[in-house]
Amino acid sequence: MAALVLAGFFLGAQRARGVRGDQAGMLHSLPAYHGLYIAAAVLTVMMVIFVVGAPLASHYVVSQGLGAFDPSEVAEQLHRDAALRDIQNLIAGIYQGEPSDKLKAAAAAYSAASSLVYWGLNIFGVLAGAAVIFWGLGRITPELRARNQFERFVKYVLLASSGVAILTTIGIVLSVVFEAMHFFSKVSPIDFLFGLQWSPQTAMRADQVGSSGAFGIVPLIAGTLLITVIAMLVAGPLGLFSAIYMAEYATPRIRSVVKPILEILAGIPTVVLGFFAALTVAPLIRGWGQSFGLDVASESALAAGLVMGMMIIPFVSSLSDDVINAVPQSLRDGSYAMGATKSETIKKVVLPAALPGIVSAFMLAISRAVGETMIVVMAAGLAANLTFNPLAAVTTVTVQIKTLLVGDQEFDSAKTLSAFALGLVLFFFTLALNYIALKIVQKYREQYD
Repeated sequence: MAALVLAGFFLGAQRARGVRGDQAGMLHSLPAYHGLYIAAAVLTVMMVIFVVGAPLASHYVVSQGLGAFDPSEVAEQLHRDAALRDIQNLIAGIYQGEPSDKLKAAAAAYSAASSLVYWGLNIFGVLAGAAVIFWGLGRITPELRARNQFERFVKYVLLASSGVAILTTIGIVLSVVFEAMHFFSKVSPIDFLFGLQWSPQTAMRADQVGSSGAFGIVPLIAGTLLITVIAMLVAGPLGLFSAIYMAEYATPRIRSVVKPILEILAGIPTVVLGFFAALTVAPLIRGWGQSFGLDVASESALAAGLVMGMMIIPFVSSLSDDVINAVPQSLRDGSYAMGATKSETIKKVVLPAALPGIVSAFMLAISRAVGETMIVVMAAGLAANLTFNPLAAVTTVTVQIKTLLVGDQEFDSAKTLSAFALGLVLFFFTLALNYIALKIVQKYREQYD
């Protein structure tokens, strides 16, 4: 495909130059556009062949391989997958044990069909691409509007890309919604949204202890909000003040050094920050609490919130710095002309003008804090305690989603399906944050020349 696309481009451009030299009439488009026109046509045809042919070829190969087995042996999907895995392992030479004659015949049929469709699909695609090149070369005339045709192709490509992004989002939402509906068919939405106890382990016996099957998310929401508030109390002031300093006070030399160092925090893996929280911050907080006679849990919301706040400082700082720098210098000059000091100008002019962007930065930081998992797992624990005590162990929605989906799970149990219900709640929570940020931006946004 790549070779024929390049060949189409160069041959089309060369043909256009020849037509322009042979005929008195000028070409409508530059030779490069004629080359792009043919290259786009070749790419389109060969991509269609690949997208349509590859799944059909794969289905044919699988059917040929499984055709050697008795239909009753591969009637169920699990048996089909196991047989197909054995066939592929035998072809790759990693099959354990002595294969049966039936398996050998299936592997031979699978290998032959695979070779057939491989060469067939490639030959058909190459012939189609070459035919498109010859067809395109014959269309190159002074009347051909190659530039318009290529720009229309680019427009359709961009439209398709936008459609894929939208469909992906819709698919993610629908997949979560459908599984959440299965969960709500087993558990009441009222109990889920307003229940005060979270214990998703369902009892398999009447006398089983510690398996209440309670799915109230209020403790998870409380833990999520508690850690998020602590994180924003750290990241909000530090990030905003650092942005003000770098935008208004720092010299270019200091800014070129301080800003990259500050943004290094954004590149530290969250698992590393989780180690820092669990091994350094949490013991330090516990030691301070004991010196004041306070009962501090070994895993506390305060430790997780402090480290998470460190992690999201660059989000607040970088975005706030950008919007503060975007405020026109004429506003500052006007304030100075009125006799205002630098701090008064920042407080009365710059920050109000940059308020929509700053609010957006804070909302993005909150969304990042709400979605964090590893730091909470390692520093705050898994206990679903309904408390607002920052010294106690709590858990969050994302941590429980991770816990519920670890290992082999049955997707027909309320315990596993509750992860999708939690994901749906988290989705609407972040959607509400984005909506609030959008409304604030629309209300306070100002246009400057």
